[in-house]
Amino acid sequence: MNGYAPRVGDLVWDGATRRVGEVKGIEGPYWQLRPVGGGREWDASGPLRPATADERLSAGVALANARSRGAAS
Repeated sequence: MNGYAPRVGDLVWDGATRRVGEVKGIEGPYWQLRPVGGGREWDASGPLRPATADERLSAGVALANARSRGAAS
C-alpha cells in the first residue's frame, strides 16, 4: 500500500477495478466498497487512493444519468 488507510465513508478510487466507491467497511485484508448512490458492493484489496474531484464528479454524473433512465433509485 501507499500508506493511505481509507476510513468508512471515504470516497476512494479502486485502481484494480478503475471505479470510485464509498468505503462501507473493512473485512480482513479487504475494503467493502459501494458505488456512489448505492448498488452492489465489491471487495477491494487495493491499490486505493482518495477519489479526485474529477472522479467524484464523474461518479455523480453517472448516477444522475442512471436515475434519468430509471435505472437507479
